[in-house]
Amino acid sequence: MPDRAGDERRNGDDLAAQRAFLRQVIDLNPSFIFAKDRAGCFTLVNQAVADNYGTTVEDLIGKTDADFNVSPEQVEHFRRDDLEVMDTQCEKVIPEEVITDASGRKHYLHTIKRPIIGPDGIANQVLGVATDITARKRLEEQLAQAQKMEAVGRLAGGVAHDFNNLLTVILGSVELLLDGLEPGHPVQPNAEEIRKAGERAALLTRQLLAFSRKQVLLPVVLDLNRVVLDGTRMLRHLIGEDIELLTLPDAPGAGVKADPTQLTQVILNLAINARDAMPHGGTLTVRTANTSFDGAYASTHPDVVPGEYVTIAVSDTGHGIAPEVLPHIFEPFFTTKPPGLGTGLGLATSYGIVEQSGGHITLESVPGHGTTFFVHLPRVGDMGEESGLRVAGSRGGQETILLVEDEEMVRLVASSRLRAKGYQLLEAANGQEALVLAAAHQGPIHLLFTDVVMPQMGGVELAARLAQTRPDTRVLYTSGYTQDPVVHQGAGGAEDIFLPKPYVGETLTRRVREMLDGPAR
Repeated sequence: MPDRAGDERRNGDDLAAQRAFLRQVIDLNPSFIFAKDRAGCFTLVNQAVADNYGTTVEDLIGKTDADFNVSPEQVEHFRRDDLEVMDTQCEKVIPEEVITDASGRKHYLHTIKRPIIGPDGIANQVLGVATDITARKRLEEQLAQAQKMEAVGRLAGGVAHDFNNLLTVILGSVELLLDGLEPGHPVQPNAEEIRKAGERAALLTRQLLAFSRKQVLLPVVLDLNRVVLDGTRMLRHLIGEDIELLTLPDAPGAGVKADPTQLTQVILNLAINARDAMPHGGTLTVRTANTSFDGAYASTHPDVVPGEYVTIAVSDTGHGIAPEVLPHIFEPFFTTKPPGLGTGLGLATSYGIVEQSGGHITLESVPGHGTTFFVHLPRVGDMGEESGLRVAGSRGGQETILLVEDEEMVRLVASSRLRAKGYQLLEAANGQEALVLAAAHQGPIHLLFTDVVMPQMGGVELAARLAQTRPDTRVLYTSGYTQDPVVHQGAGGAEDIFLPKPYVGETLTRRVREMLDGPAR
């Protein structure tokens, strides 16, 4: 006779196994899977939903969103959507909605809700599947920010290219004027004011290029601990007596490759920002530390390359930054300060310098409890001898220099200064003219001093073609702005062969002398 009891038992075991399997499947799914009835009570949830509410699957069944830390507005939103799906018996797709988990963190969800129709043809339950798109949302925000910065950067770069040429002429001309004036001459104060205004304009241009990451940097190997310690004296003068300054260089072997002037500017910008956040005094802490970023971190931060970094942390005990301000904190010209007390370029400039140096900058802030900015720079494995800024005299010479500059006024200022130092000049307005001059010149050409960006033939191509007939000629490049700076074009040690615009005569003659006296290339 058939063993009906055994068959039923086996069928029951199979059904239990299938249910356990299905339970495991939905619990392993990272998306939120849930079902609710018309009263808003959960009739089915998976482990992801329970984790979000900070409870268990069993405890959620029979409960509503209102029984947990969900705002009344959010509860009403969920309830309205659920009833709409059940009443219309149609699927509803919510491309983006925001929820808060048990720890208070916000998540962005893409949700699909479908009616569960019973045997009577009535939908008394709704099934929902919500996918967490927080990581994608953050990447989209980062991309939008990058595109915004790139657009402003292109504008800034185009303006800076022409503006730096004008500033080179202004600063060079006023310097020549001052050199020719006797002490106490009535024109001298006015000329000094012109020079100061030109220098302030040059600083503004460098800031525009820095936040757009188009500034030409001159990096050297630095001990970040020493940079922080050396900046302490300057910081004390900036922050005032009512703010305590703590300097904690805690990163052993903190070697990085960066432009020392620009890196100091970053620290000063962050310190000034911290000072302004503590109008009634407080504590400013500048600390260094070694940091590692792995692939998991880099996957959520597209601008980060996994590896070893040295971090500068600048912390204050000020009023903090409001959550609605955080997304705009590095935007150029964005400021919460009253008119006349901030340009909105300080943090944007710092952001651009750090990004262009191969690092990245982040921050943590709690309103009422202060802010910490973290500057992460790639660590140099073997620091060896720390590089320093060379100091050379501005003495002249009798060598022959081929000066190539398409802006006539800039060329005139540079040639006047170099001739005054005794150099022999061959002047050309473009690359083609320079090659003709070089071919006709009988003697040696000791140095090619050329603009990088010129019509028809740029400075890099000119240098390469001149090297075919005059391999001993040394090269010094200059530019106010270039989309692909020569320092990134594979010319070894290029940071040593570049003079950024605007420059004054003392800077020009010093750099020229360094090139002529330095080792052959």
